[in-house]
Amino acid sequence: MSQYKFFTRWEVISMPEEVYRILEDVNILCDWWPSVYLDLKILEKGQPGGVGKHVALYTKGWLPYTLKWQFVVIETNFPSGFALEAVGDFVGRGVWHFQSIPGTNLCEVTYDWRINAEKPLLKYLGFIFKPIFAANHHWAMRQGLKSLKLELLRRHAKTEEELNKIPKPPQPTFPHNLLNNKVF
Repeated sequence: MSQYKFFTRWEVISMPEEVYRILEDVNILCDWWPSVYLDLKILEKGQPGGVGKHVALYTKGWLPYTLKWQFVVIETNFPSGFALEAVGDFVGRGVWHFQSIPGTNLCEVTYDWRINAEKPLLKYLGFIFKPIFAANHHWAMRQGLKSLKLELLRRHAKTEEELNKIPKPPQPTFPHNLLNNKVF
């Protein structure tokens, strides 16, 4: 009951190359997707192209619990996607894929996330709360889409005035931010 399989599909105004570069640059992840990515530390830069990049993360969704986990990039295929393996509060594999939608200026972004929960709350109460935990994941991914669209608007702004009109990305929910502590 601690197995989770999620498939997310987004459409954004962009090219696959640009979306790939944003998602691979973990140094800015907490800046543009702060509702989910609270803190991170790069443990290993990896090889040129990203394979072997090892990152420790402190994340959350809408629900009032946090997750500590790590990922290692195991495969890259610029600009169409990359794969990672996760360990920590959950263990599994995630695959990002990016492709242009023919005849449009849109990029289709998909994320296939297959994990086993290891955090006791998720692992041992999954049989009761699995739909709630799944809803929490879907909330986090909706925040990611909103945040990515805002990041793309910031990158495409032509004037300071345009840039100033773009709202900040959605912020994290309670209660982790009561102390506002960094983990790493």
